[in-house]
Amino acid sequence: MLENLNKYKLVLASNSPRRKELLSGLDLEYEVKTLSGIEETYPDALCGEEIPLYIARKKADAYRNSMSSDELIITADTIVWLDGVVMGKPCSEEEARQMLRNLSGKTHQVITGVCLTTIGEQRGFSTVTEVTFEDLSDEEIDYYVRIYKPMDKAGSYGIQEWIGFIGVKNISGSYFNVMGLPVQRLYKELRKL
Repeated sequence: MLENLNKYKLVLASNSPRRKELLSGLDLEYEVKTLSGIEETYPDALCGEEIPLYIARKKADAYRNSMSSDELIITADTIVWLDGVVMGKPCSEEEARQMLRNLSGKTHQVITGVCLTTIGEQRGFSTVTEVTFEDLSDEEIDYYVRIYKPMDKAGSYGIQEWIGFIGVKNISGSYFNVMGLPVQRLYKELRKL
């Protein structure tokens, strides 16, 4: 289907098991390469969609010196955006609980920035999905944090886990974007290369 990619060796630059699962769903051959120590910081002046796209580009730039001429590197970053504030990955279980309390009964945005990089070209895009949570009880929040340990997830939740089953009231946009990789949009962008 994506014959235009035959000249590239596709590389997913991510340790995320969810991104690996989602990219595999496109039936593309790829390998995973990761570099450690890439800081996921961004200028304070950025907001919303600019943040994950900036970080995805920053991740891609870290690979530029070690890329071969036939590689196509895919980098991504996902944030949860609530009332003008980024909710990243929690540093503690208490912070995870607080994030979920903040999301309870509200609509937030999940924004993923994706960068496609070859030696000669770099193309980036971002995808936004709106997610509305039901009111969550402290008991439900405690259970989720204790059992599912969402410390590696932006906003302290995985929509594909228990909290998504019982808590997500409405979603507008790509479900897979909320999981960490907007594969429909990625497929469309890969076709353009």
